Amino acid sequence: MDKFVVNGVGKLHGTVKISGAKNSCLALMPATLLTKGKNNILNVPEVNDTYTMIKLLKELGAEISFNNHELKINTSNVSNFVAPYEHVKKMRASVYVLGPLLAHYGYAKVSMPGGCAWGPRPINLHLEAMEKLGASIELEGGYIVAKANRLSGAKINFDVSSVGATGNTIMAAVLAKGTSLITNAAIEPEITHLEHFLEMMGAKINGIGTSTLEIEGVDELMPAKITNIPDRIEAGTLLIAGAITKSKIGIEYSHPEHIESLLLKLEDSGAKLKQVDGIIEINAENMEIKSTDVTTSIYPGFPTDMQAQWIAYMTLAKGTSTVTDNIYLDRFKHVPELKRLGADIEMRNNSAIVKGVNQLTGAKVMSTDLRASASLVLAGLAAKGTTEILRIYHLDRGYQRIEEKLQKLGANITRESTKEY
Repeated sequence: MDKFVVNGVGKLHGTVKISGAKNSCLALMPATLLTKGKNNILNVPEVNDTYTMIKLLKELGAEISFNNHELKINTSNVSNFVAPYEHVKKMRASVYVLGPLLAHYGYAKVSMPGGCAWGPRPINLHLEAMEKLGASIELEGGYIVAKANRLSGAKINFDVSSVGATGNTIMAAVLAKGTSLITNAAIEPEITHLEHFLEMMGAKINGIGTSTLEIEGVDELMPAKITNIPDRIEAGTLLIAGAITKSKIGIEYSHPEHIESLLLKLEDSGAKLKQVDGIIEINAENMEIKSTDVTTSIYPGFPTDMQAQWIAYMTLAKGTSTVTDNIYLDRFKHVPELKRLGADIEMRNNSAIVKGVNQLTGAKVMSTDLRASASLVLAGLAAKGTTEILRIYHLDRGYQRIEEKLQKLGANITRESTKEY
């Protein structure tokens, strides 16, 4: 098991390239199950979640090669429709195979999903949508068993906008007989990119990028090739790394519109931003960090996946800020760990009241989930002394060797083995 050792308060400098989006790739990969043949996905991040999905697709019979950030997925010989617990328990996104298998093969047996150890995140929206499309759903021994001769178009309205349920439902509807109308669909960039991929395969989707989708089912889809979008959460995390260390850095990132809500908040906090030729430059030199309130909401609002990182940033702001998470109400396991570094944070229901302190101090802390891990790295960069961050396997699920990017920017951070269990 590895840990990070961070020696903080150093300035960062330089420019780094943002990796492909993990959350986008985890939708594109199972979408290939809707076809028979060879699909290509470029700009794929080398993160643990990618490898978990590769193992799952291979379990189903797909032939996969992964080199130089390119995935080649041949689905010609898919013949197993069971997604076992040993793979699915590691990652909630594994449930994405449900819709494609059901739509293409008429049967799917998928273990109930796992992933980060926080919060109740039920998949009832996925199952209700499959039933509306004509599937029979049973829960047997911890597995979802879904059957259908052929799915039929239906009207589906999500009571809550859900990225996962939207993605699964779209993938099921593209091969359903007739027309489906999906309302209150998620419009996150990762979902929009999935819609483009399906359209390249031959799917008929009206309303791409909007919350109302009209999908005319087709009989067959063809393999396709697509370049994955860059990771907006990694982009945001590294921009905050520049801000919290009061540095001037740049990121190569081609979709600033995907993180507009974060960029506006960074400017509110006192940072100066400039966008030139695909590079976003943040200048926080000699800046006094202004306390800036944040409330998470669905896209295009402030992302819940940036909540923990923003709290870390606000620990060094002048004054008091309130960070509220309206997406996942109990996603605050990073708060006790940040307090070990000297942060002054009080929890009130789903809000963190953050009183800025003059200095954080290094200590040994423990990662509890993916984004919490990122917040501890950011705090460690700004803390006086040495910070040890344990259980960084959480971080490796979604960030491609983030320590190497930070090292390139001049951070004093190393990965070391530990006997901690």
